[in-house]
Amino acid sequence: MADAQKQMQALTEEFQALQTELDGLVEARQKLESQQQENVGVQKEFNSLDDESNIYKLIGPVLLKQEKSEALMAVNGRLEFIEKEIKRIEGQIQENQDKSDKKRTEIVQFQTQMQQAAAAASA
Repeated sequence: MADAQKQMQALTEEFQALQTELDGLVEARQKLESQQQENVGVQKEFNSLDDESNIYKLIGPVLLKQEKSEALMAVNGRLEFIEKEIKRIEGQIQENQDKSDKKRTEIVQFQTQMQQAAAAASA
């Protein structure tokens, strides 16, 4: 019986580890989505400016003048990168959820086996 408890403990710990990992992945996706929204806002601002507008980039404590096309390319590049990262993390989230579902099923099956064994032992 102690062996069964150890096995159940191990299964539960594996499941909890998967859940902790999932929490981290969801948090990472939320940060990326926040960055994406910020960059979309900047992109909209840049698109509303005329070509003669002054755009400045903060580099350390200094503001440097930047061409609109250069600034727009940088924002578009960041948005592409963020979208790829979001897709990658969503893939990891899906993979983690699949593993969690399998582990949950394994735990339920193990619990059912233990209950059946306990019922058979008492009968």
